[in-house]
Amino acid sequence: MNLNRVVITGLGAVTPIGNDVKTTWQSLIDGRSGAAPITHFDATLFKTRFACEVKDFDAETLLDKKEARKLDPFVQYAIFAAQEAMDDAGFDMQAEDKDRMGCIWASGMGGLRSFQECVEDYINDNRTPHFSPFTVTRIITDIAAGHLSIRFGIKGPSYATTSACASSAHAIADAFNLIRMGKADVMITGGSEAAVEYTGVGGFNAMHALSTRNDTPETASRPFSKSRDGFVLGEGAAALILENYEHAVKRGAKIYAELVGAGINSDAYHITAPDPDGNGAKQVMKLALDDAGLSINDIDYINAHGTSTPLGDLAEVKGIAALFGEHAKDMNISSTKSMTGHLLGATGALEALATVLTIHNSIIPPTINHADDDVDEQIPDYLNLTFNHAQQKTVNCALTNAFGFGGHNTCLIFKKI
Repeated sequence: MNLNRVVITGLGAVTPIGNDVKTTWQSLIDGRSGAAPITHFDATLFKTRFACEVKDFDAETLLDKKEARKLDPFVQYAIFAAQEAMDDAGFDMQAEDKDRMGCIWASGMGGLRSFQECVEDYINDNRTPHFSPFTVTRIITDIAAGHLSIRFGIKGPSYATTSACASSAHAIADAFNLIRMGKADVMITGGSEAAVEYTGVGGFNAMHALSTRNDTPETASRPFSKSRDGFVLGEGAAALILENYEHAVKRGAKIYAELVGAGINSDAYHITAPDPDGNGAKQVMKLALDDAGLSINDIDYINAHGTSTPLGDLAEVKGIAALFGEHAKDMNISSTKSMTGHLLGATGALEALATVLTIHNSIIPPTINHADDDVDEQIPDYLNLTFNHAQQKTVNCALTNAFGFGGHNTCLIFKKI
């Protein structure tokens, strides 16, 4: 069948390094870390006492006080990011066919703070079952998509995807396919997460997944460095407006880049550890390349999943090296998680946004926090991991990876238009 072309016409973000796209992007190319001591709760007794929190966020700048109180932070972040993206896209909503507009929005954890609060209230009130009527609608992961559909009056496909840290990359892939197949003209897509809570930090600490560099949190996320000791938990949201190319051209829209391919697969190896040889990573990138009709030589940049975990980073670079061979020497690779931390279910969308801006602005954001005496000998030294400083470079094609617990893998490929 003839597939429609899909382009990105709007971007929005609420992140640990900026509460809009402009600030977030500037922080990325400046190499600024969003990590700092936790303020959302008292983390004194936790193994990890820092995270990449959203800062200076005031929901009431967009939502009225009564409305904001009904929403978990992960939904608040979603609304702010999606509103920025819709404003950026510049639709005349009176002229749009809203039956042809949809929303696929992801979260890995959903309303974690709201869940904690309702359980605390139940226990502290002598187990009297006085639950808020908003308990369920503050917690469930699909509710952000529901709020966005209602907010913008869009009546096309609307649902959530949940695949751990691949969730929002899956959301983008699904939105991409719906437009390609002619099921929609416009999709709001992305993800949001607000898991910097005691259950989130405590749970990941118990898995030994988080860095414990409490004395120097700003340097704790150090992907591909030998001393990496775990990821830094982050929170926030990122939104992308995906649009049928002909629809975008007809209305004179600004176009950032084209989404040309998506790959989805599973490691089928372990519930939390990646395939140590990077086979799943290699195969999902190949699937995306095949879907896009591109060769390995077409890729100029990879925004890596790069979480700063000992096993994950090594598996990913093994997959890259195995697939790209000699061409790997000519590509740039970087992990923006070194600055934003790991936004779990929202990370795929944030890194897709960063990849789109890399193409649009011809600047590759760095992998920060690497020292010359901290080289991991297991990582091929010919890989250009874009350490510490942004690099000016024309990027025609770029891919971004997202891998989640359970072995879920997604790869998206964007192209200059």
